[in-house]
Amino acid sequence: MIDLPTGYTPCDQTPSVETYLRLRRIAGLSPKTGAGAEIGLPRTLIAVQILQDDQPVGMGRVVGDGALFVQVVDIAVDPAHQGRGLGKAIMARLMERMRTELPSGTYVSLLADGEAHRLYAQYGFTLTAPASVGMALKLP
Repeated sequence: MIDLPTGYTPCDQTPSVETYLRLRRIAGLSPKTGAGAEIGLPRTLIAVQILQDDQPVGMGRVVGDGALFVQVVDIAVDPAHQGRGLGKAIMARLMERMRTELPSGTYVSLLADGEAHRLYAQYGFTLTAPASVGMALKLP
């Protein structure tokens, strides 16, 4: 079970399109379209939100094929609630669920922006370079 500050509760539910777009925007993540969110969010394998007074203030998701390869994505916390360990709580809950819901040997990856790799290292993630490097392409 994850530890949260008083007044916050975990919710193992995929965020709504509106919540997803809002949290990404205010947390400074790259923008996504509503149309894309409507297609992608129902395909979430594992999700967690952090609520305060029934309002989502943080989220994280796991996407992928569910057995061979998955990726941790969309870790976002409302800036008004940052610095309270909510990002750690989101990661802790995602890790709990991955360990119980995904088969042994599943390859879990993520892309860490800036210094976020320090957070993810606390959960066993290691830098892959120079053996491999992340690459990306955004379709026009």
